[in-house]
Amino acid sequence: MKKLIAILFTLLWIAAPGWTGADAAAAERPYRGIALIGDPHLPGRNLPAKEELIRTIGGWNDIERVVVLGDICRETGTTAEYAFAKKFFGRLGKPVRLVAGNHDYIYEDETDKEGRKVQASPAVRRKKLARFAETFGMKRVYGEERLGGYLLVYLSPDDLETDHLTQLSAGQLAWLKALLGRHRDLPTIAFYHAPLAGTLRAYNKRIDSPGFVAQPADRLHDLIRANPQLFLWVAGHLHVPATNESYSAPVNLYEGRVTVIQNSDLERKRPWTNVLYLYPERVLVRTYDHRQRSWRPDLERTIRPPALARLPDRTPVR
Repeated sequence: MKKLIAILFTLLWIAAPGWTGADAAAAERPYRGIALIGDPHLPGRNLPAKEELIRTIGGWNDIERVVVLGDICRETGTTAEYAFAKKFFGRLGKPVRLVAGNHDYIYEDETDKEGRKVQASPAVRRKKLARFAETFGMKRVYGEERLGGYLLVYLSPDDLETDHLTQLSAGQLAWLKALLGRHRDLPTIAFYHAPLAGTLRAYNKRIDSPGFVAQPADRLHDLIRANPQLFLWVAGHLHVPATNESYSAPVNLYEGRVTVIQNSDLERKRPWTNVLYLYPERVLVRTYDHRQRSWRPDLERTIRPPALARLPDRTPVR
């Protein structure tokens, strides 16, 4: 029997170079796993805890994607910060998808006289977005792919002139509208730095302020209303810990149909990781407590997609 299995592996390798036993295990699982990392702010504070988190996620064999939800850089998106981030995520040994956050592109490197960050000129923003894409081998700072019968959409704030911290450019909005229009029958999950408006309780003054929700809020509202296949929105930016009542709550539901998955940051001694398990008929959301080294059953959620589609499992990203 062992000899027969070895022969089959050899034939599969010849027929499909690059195929591995890990691919076979993924094909046999009833779900596809996506681990979420919110606001790493690299190098930043509590670096040993961040490195331990990476080692932990890297050891989860059922994770096929790791999505990083913006604010990759601690301060302003310098060359040194990006170099550190590239090396840091290179340790994962898993496919990584990254979206940009405000700290990755929107600020000048120099602060004002009071030591506060200053919003950058359009030229500087363009340069830093190009640095982001080049660092992580991306053609552009947004894109899409299919996984497990779902459309995954990766969005990055990229407006060059806005005063808001997380605003999509007109060009990216047009791309998103066209993409959703082509895939109305495909359950869709969007990953973005900021949450949708009205999906957190007002536990501090930043909640639902213009700089701390996805912008342009009105156009995104209309786009979501026109595309009911978009049923999950995954966000960081507000650094919502698992101990917060808004982390997993009815308020997370936008317009009665889009669930916003809030994520914590890594600038704390007790980090949490949300994981999406994509089943054909549902998405299971689980939360891992890295300090306790255990899952949180009380935070587990099941979210049903609005429609199912039997489409090719994967397409190239970006």
